[in-house]
Amino acid sequence: MQSQPTPEHVDAWQARAALCELAAFSFRYPGKELAEALDSGEWADAACEISQTLGLSLPEGFAEQLRSETSENEACASGSESEGDRSLHALRAEATRLFIGSPEPVVSPYEGVWAALDDGVQPLLFVNPKSMEVERFCRACGLGRPEGTNEPLDHIGTEFELLQYLALLSAGIALPAPDGPRAEDFPGGSPEAAYEAFVSEHARFWMPRFADKVIAETRLPFYRSAAELLNAFFA
Repeated sequence: MQSQPTPEHVDAWQARAALCELAAFSFRYPGKELAEALDSGEWADAACEISQTLGLSLPEGFAEQLRSETSENEACASGSESEGDRSLHALRAEATRLFIGSPEPVVSPYEGVWAALDDGVQPLLFVNPKSMEVERFCRACGLGRPEGTNEPLDHIGTEFELLQYLALLSAGIALPAPDGPRAEDFPGGSPEAAYEAFVSEHARFWMPRFADKVIAETRLPFYRSAAELLNAFFA
């Protein structure tokens, strides 16, 4: 007979799910919601609360640098451009420079690109071993590419969405898709095991290096803070 999860177990997995959701939200192409969360202080508050719950160590002044950025935006906003519009414009310009680029991004958000560079081969989206591994892992957990999208599943945002889903299942506050594999058929035999396997075999392989490069290259305190949150998670 399977024992009931303790409140501490549920709280820990809920906090992991919240961190993964925040990370996915942070490294997707910015929308109005991210700009508003940053300007209101909600993003910094969430990052600090989740980190405290999980016992993560954030750099000194983590929240203060974001609040300082918000104050600068307020001071610089013109009468024709609201604070939120200014923040969104700055976020999108930096996200484009960092993660999309022309012709190449400063920091690739795809696991397969990092693996190809490690191997000294030309990175190709979709048709590289790591990207295909991630796609198989997602399918084994009952997830696939969302309808109407055409993006490799090894994007950092999508990988964190997978981890969020597995953490929610592990917390017992979500159920596997009814037409998908049973929880015991997930990689490793459970959502918890699948989560740990994906972190070990995929996320930890490249995300700390991604975070370090973002910290070194970004011109916005927000992306530095988001990357520092990743480093605290993987420390």
